[in-house]
Order: sequence, then C-alpha cells, then structure tokens
Amino acid sequence: MQGVNQTVLHNVQKSLTVQSSVSKVECYVCGKGLEDGHRITAKTLSSGTVLFCDVHYSLQ
Repeated sequence: MQGVNQTVLHNVQKSLTVQSSVSKVECYVCGKGLEDGHRITAKTLSSGTVLFCDVHYSLQ
C-alpha cells in the first residue's frame, strides 16, 4: 500500500477526539483499483495484509 493520509477531527461541544486514516485501495500486483472497475480483496500473508484485485486474487 502506498501513501497513508491522516486526519484528526475535534468536536468542540463534546471534547471528543477522533483519529482516522485512509489509504488508496489498489492491487499489490498491478496497482489497479476500484476506480478501474476492479473488485479488491484483502489477504493476510506472513509479511502482512495485502490487497489484490479480482484478477490477481484468483491466482493466489
């Protein structure tokens, strides 16, 4: 996965801090993603969690 963006939101009325992050969803093999019309599936490997498109997931 590439490029993680982080945002911190603060609700002044309740003093609640929420932290979230987002990453672009793309295939570990070819880099194609949802915007290219592919389905994306996460798979946990010994090296960590990786994402595969519908083309490359069927090969795993």
